Amino acid sequence: MKLIYFIVLLSVSIVAKAQQKIIVAKDGSGDFQSVQAALDAIPSGKLTTTTIFIKKGIYKEVIVVDARKNFVQLIGENKENTILTYDNHAGTTLPNGDTLNTWTCASTFIYGNDFHAENLTFENTAGFIAGQAVGLRIEGNRVSLKNCRIVGNQDILFLSGSGVKHYFNNCYIEGTTDFIFGAATAVFKNCHIHSKKNSHVTAASTNSIIPFGFVFFDCKLTADSTINKVSLGRPWSPTASVTYINCWMGKHIIPEGWNNWKNEANEATARYAEYKSTGPGANPSARVNWSKQLSEEEVKKYTFKNILGEWHPEK
Repeated sequence: MKLIYFIVLLSVSIVAKAQQKIIVAKDGSGDFQSVQAALDAIPSGKLTTTTIFIKKGIYKEVIVVDARKNFVQLIGENKENTILTYDNHAGTTLPNGDTLNTWTCASTFIYGNDFHAENLTFENTAGFIAGQAVGLRIEGNRVSLKNCRIVGNQDILFLSGSGVKHYFNNCYIEGTTDFIFGAATAVFKNCHIHSKKNSHVTAASTNSIIPFGFVFFDCKLTADSTINKVSLGRPWSPTASVTYINCWMGKHIIPEGWNNWKNEANEATARYAEYKSTGPGANPSARVNWSKQLSEEEVKKYTFKNILGEWHPEK
């Protein structure tokens, strides 16, 4: 009986370990040929990490990480050639008659907590004039991305959960209008932020009770060669919070830095700040008087612990 019991336990252990890593490959050499099929295979409520390794390829599919599926990792083989893409945009009518909007037009939706992605491109190919076309919408808490590309046009990165925490490390993010937006608290570390239109980089909607919105550390802001009038952000909600710390800014950033979204009342409540910006777009003396240049003392509160709490995404 002991031998049988041991064999049963061993079999369960082998199955459990096998479920920890799933391989997706377009050519059929993995466990699944689509990312969503792999996600669907993960049991709801699982409390251990499941890693989905995605081989190089273009995966044109709407991807949803369900709120009941936490601790999921999507790891690409190569960020330039492992592409999760779709072409939805606001105003699209679905076969069932529903019309897509800002919240429903993403290529990839992350609702689960403790999600991590690495070496991937998240893309929306709806086009330059399609309007709102989200590439990646994140609602879950403690979501981190490393060495990823998030590319498209308007509203490409939607951080939609109020006060939830996100972390982006060494990521490339490009877009046109308000292409990093939402209510979340998010740290961007060593990221490349690229504008493709004379418009606005951020449109934060930080709740008034949330101390930090979007915080950019050591990031680089660039633009297409013809672009020359881009603001660092405009407030989607009156108490929007965005801070740039030790960031290099190209000449496309307007001298005044920020935009009030055609509402002077926002100037009394928006929380916009910089610390030691450099590059031709850094112009502290010309910035709007309702933004702040942080002092040496003030910038000390911008620690990962203060912003992200007890979550340590770099560990």
